[in-house]
Amino acid sequence: MDTLVTVGIILAIVLIAAGFVLFGPARTKRRTPSAHVPDLTEDTAEVEEERRYETPTEPTTRLARLRARLAKSNNVFGRGLLTLLSQDTLDEQTWEDVEDALIMADLGVDTTAELVDSLRERVRVLGTRDPEHLRPLLREELIKVVDPTMDRTLNVAGSEAAREAGDPAVMLVVGVNGAGKTTTVGKIARVLVAEDRRVVLGAADTFRAAAAEQLTTWGDRVGVETVRGEEGADPASVAYAAVEQGKRDGADVVVIDTAGRLQNKRDLMDELGKVKRVATRPLGEGHDVDEVLLVLDATTGQNGMQQAKVFAESVDITGIVLTKLDGTAKGGIVVAVQRALGVPVKLIGLGEGADDLAPFTAEGFVDALLES
Repeated sequence: MDTLVTVGIILAIVLIAAGFVLFGPARTKRRTPSAHVPDLTEDTAEVEEERRYETPTEPTTRLARLRARLAKSNNVFGRGLLTLLSQDTLDEQTWEDVEDALIMADLGVDTTAELVDSLRERVRVLGTRDPEHLRPLLREELIKVVDPTMDRTLNVAGSEAAREAGDPAVMLVVGVNGAGKTTTVGKIARVLVAEDRRVVLGAADTFRAAAAEQLTTWGDRVGVETVRGEEGADPASVAYAAVEQGKRDGADVVVIDTAGRLQNKRDLMDELGKVKRVATRPLGEGHDVDEVLLVLDATTGQNGMQQAKVFAESVDITGIVLTKLDGTAKGGIVVAVQRALGVPVKLIGLGEGADDLAPFTAEGFVDALLES
């Protein structure tokens, strides 16, 4: 009897256990405590941010690349002049051909006369037609007219007082539509980012459709913020807001794009002066615009000279950016515009690529022209 009771009890326990397993609460999969699960969200965001932004080419690297491209082009300064100067007979006709070649390159009549007179005297004294002897002579004379004494550095460091006040340097970029002004502003941002500078862009060209969008796209590619307003907004107010934002963010440089001004529109030129006056009001007392760059299309030749003179009347130009210099038949515009305005060419562009803008040097420019 006791045995039966014992067996009954065991069976009851087994049935109860089986029922709990079959009909009891579902078992859950054991999880690792959250404290032990690494949070990769932040790292992933950093990787995505890193991948989203482009890395601009170092200025020295792009200068070497542009020089190589310039050297490969068909130019009158280099091979053409050396061919003329190395002829057996350097008569008046030959020297006239040299003058014509230089004038056709937009060097300017007065500058051409100076260069040819100096070359004639040195060739006469040297008494040789050997291109190997003439090359260094020609190089010296060309560098002299391009003027290596001009300061071609971009003024983006600002004054000591401005740095102590936490003020960014302010750069204004001006030029007519079609010269590549907005694109140049985007490329300048890339140059500055490559130098590890913090940049804010100001889209003060509020009259041209899609100008602000174009500039924003350039800025987004390298992680630079663009301050913009509504289409048709007051350009000076946008410039003001950009500088204000740059100071608030601790930026090193604020680069402001302006509308393409028609030189026969006096009211527009006056407005450019207003932008220059208003832009730096968020900054410390006496802080003016640090750099005013004029963008010129090198292929426009003497027409570009007229544009440059009109802009110089409205705002103090501190430097020139020459775009589309891959057509070296207009290479003499470098000298002509410098002499007309008394300010240096600081940047040159030879192509449409994002990093096809580089610092200009007199020696590098002439060496590229003389390379065969």
